[in-house]
Amino acid sequence: MYIFWIFWGIDVGIALVLVCFFFVGLGDGTVDWDNGILWFVLLIGMAAYLLGGYWLFTHQYTIAAILLMAVLVIPGLFYGLYMLLMLTGDNNSNWK
Repeated sequence: MYIFWIFWGIDVGIALVLVCFFFVGLGDGTVDWDNGILWFVLLIGMAAYLLGGYWLFTHQYTIAAILLMAVLVIPGLFYGLYMLLMLTGDNNSNWK
């Protein structure tokens, strides 16, 4: 039961990053009418993903809800670990 809420919380964090990128894009002009539909679909899809997982959990489909939430949690955690390693790694490397 707790694993669902942990996964759901991580997914909400990923959704908040997506929303932040959207508003930053609105501010600097990279989100405009040309790609507005794409952003709309992305934001609506993320909301449906989170609500769908919550719906499954509240209707006693716990395993399905955990598996659904894990679809985004696993790559999100790997990317977060990668970013943590890149930010805290050796600054004298030849990756520049």
